[in-house]
Amino acid sequence: MYEPLTEQKAVALAIRLGLFQEDALLSCQEIGDGNLNLVFRIVNERTNDSIIIKQALPYAKVVGESWPLTLKRATIESQALRTFASYVPQYVPKVYYSDETLAITVMEDLSHLQIARRGLIEGKTFPHLSQHIGEFIAKTAFYTSDFGMNQQQKKKLAQQFTNPELCKITEDLVFTDPFFDHDTNSFETELRADVEQLWQDDELKREAAKLKRLFLTKADVLLHGDLHTGSIFASDDDTKVIDPEFAFYGPIGFDLGQFFANLLLNALSRHESEREPLFTHIEKTWDVFVRTFTTCWQESNEPYARVSFVLDDIMNDALVEAIGFAGCEVIRRTIGLAHVADLDELPLERRLEAKRHALRLGRELIVQREHVPIHAIKRLVQQTVHVNS
Repeated sequence: MYEPLTEQKAVALAIRLGLFQEDALLSCQEIGDGNLNLVFRIVNERTNDSIIIKQALPYAKVVGESWPLTLKRATIESQALRTFASYVPQYVPKVYYSDETLAITVMEDLSHLQIARRGLIEGKTFPHLSQHIGEFIAKTAFYTSDFGMNQQQKKKLAQQFTNPELCKITEDLVFTDPFFDHDTNSFETELRADVEQLWQDDELKREAAKLKRLFLTKADVLLHGDLHTGSIFASDDDTKVIDPEFAFYGPIGFDLGQFFANLLLNALSRHESEREPLFTHIEKTWDVFVRTFTTCWQESNEPYARVSFVLDDIMNDALVEAIGFAGCEVIRRTIGLAHVADLDELPLERRLEAKRHALRLGRELIVQREHVPIHAIKRLVQQTVHVNS
């Protein structure tokens, strides 16, 4: 039967699974700081070998037991990590064991790396981050698409990753609630006038509705589903993508858009003179994605893969989607339920300035998404600094 683990029970589980030597001296610490899970780090003090045991909670910690959540997401996560590992093993943690009943995944400990969001807040650049994430998204997208695998196999895989409960969270918190006066929204009182202006913007809401419909209906590729900088461990040399419990089949531009948005939010938290590394990461991620996807494309057995401009159309659609989805993510991380430390840790006046800028930028990314080439994002950020402020 399911029951939440304690540190003592996590150690007992590790021993029962034989994950350490018999003479191991084990210590355990609960290190989770997310909203949905318990995370235990177990270390053999004799050898420094370590593992992570992650367990899904049946509710969202940010709200409490009044917001129940499916435990199936733990199975989704372990299956997604294993699927991604078959294409890009260098970019995901190893999975050692999973248990659907207990909703646990036992995996490689990545404590030698740093969560990318925290590192970026501290001013680190992670020079290979965009190269690695571009490759990760391109390969996982291509090899789980109708061009990279047998279409019937893809349909079966899509069934395996049906994830209605967590998709509903995204549908509400990313695509709906921030654009209306909803009780899940959370923002500073000083932003009330800016937020009400957004809620009254029918052009913006019309375009956000189109993006929500894409999210609901377009099943291109297996997505991570929540690819922000808090779901990435990194160092100067390595990158590991974690927490794919939101994985599902969706539009090819979604993971790109989530990643772009969180880089932009970090850029907005910085002084203008310190933003260039973030713009470089965005442009390089896209360039690597296109180049890698194009290389994989040569392996396709789909007859239409040999037709001129089919790949160009797919890449063009992916970019338009990514820009629009990035705009939704920027807005929801500014005034929705779940914020980002990049902005929230700023002193009040700087925070308010950055968040007003984020709302303007998010709007333009959504409304102008068909007219924003990747190299124009930097210019759009500059253009929206003081508009209507």
